[in-house]
Amino acid sequence: MQRVYNFAAGPAVMPEEALATAAREMLCFGDAGMSVMEMSHRSKAYQDIFDGTEALVRELMGVPQSYAVLFIQGGATGQFAGIPMNLMTGSGRADYVDSGVFAHGAMVEARKYGTANCVASSRDDGYVRIPTLEASKFDPNADYFYITTNNTIYGTKYPELPETGNVPLVADMSSNILSEPYDVGKFALIFAGAQKNIGPAGFALVIVRRDLIGRAMKITPNIFDYKVMDEAGSMLNTPPTYAVYMAGLCLKWLKSVGGVEGIAEINRMKANLLYDYLDESALFKPVADRACRSIMNVTFRTGDEATDAEFIKGAAKAGLTNLKGHRSAGGMRASIYNAMPVEGVRALVEFMKNFEMGRK
Repeated sequence: MQRVYNFAAGPAVMPEEALATAAREMLCFGDAGMSVMEMSHRSKAYQDIFDGTEALVRELMGVPQSYAVLFIQGGATGQFAGIPMNLMTGSGRADYVDSGVFAHGAMVEARKYGTANCVASSRDDGYVRIPTLEASKFDPNADYFYITTNNTIYGTKYPELPETGNVPLVADMSSNILSEPYDVGKFALIFAGAQKNIGPAGFALVIVRRDLIGRAMKITPNIFDYKVMDEAGSMLNTPPTYAVYMAGLCLKWLKSVGGVEGIAEINRMKANLLYDYLDESALFKPVADRACRSIMNVTFRTGDEATDAEFIKGAAKAGLTNLKGHRSAGGMRASIYNAMPVEGVRALVEFMKNFEMGRK
């Protein structure tokens, strides 16, 4: 069977080169005589895999040694609790920007552990834009300032990062990590679920300044305590061994295509192909505000649910799958992560043009 173009928001498309390597190594990795899935996480062979994956994260993102790189189970959602338990321990307050469903969920979760102040929200606008930020509403004594750099469901992205002064900036980068360059030094903590641009589902990547850890609340489980996990090399317990291995393969592929800088050019090209058509189409309309458009998750609709459904069904038959929008947003969504080839976006645009022509 021929592979389709998979536009799912996550778990998502992965590089074919990484999948092919995994297939070759499935029964026997190197001279280990066994699959990676069968290895002890305490073995030297697996430790080399694990260390190599961390090294690639540091290299591709420019992560200084003053930051810990952690692989923590529980996904990005687990960090909605992990972050306040580790960082909301000074004033007991934090500022949150409510720019989407996941940002809102993180804020609600944080309120179990302290005061999470909503400094701005675009909820009343249907999350189609990043809300306007007013520095006068920021708490100068907050333990951290929390943003979601890219909103998977509604297809929005911060056009620029907020200036938070001495308040540590925390970012959920689940759906745009490694897609374009960011200066890690501007953040106190970056985290991301693995299943979009890092690899398969199974863990959250947490990059955190080491000077901020070691202050966790007493109620914090060890597995979510950044200091404990850092000292244990992310191996306090058995890590998701195969997921980390696959992430390493995906990161090797990313390095081979020019790293984050190289893939950013390709990602902008893919996004422009799709947005340029949407802007001129009489049938399909983009959802996100132009100034806040994501280059990873492109949302659009026709304005008629029956037509949307017909389009999604026809696209799937043509090998363009998982274009249905999130259940809370409706319409369509094309997630065009790093591993989505330009040819996939071109095929989608061509199908959309033909679908539109067929309705005239």
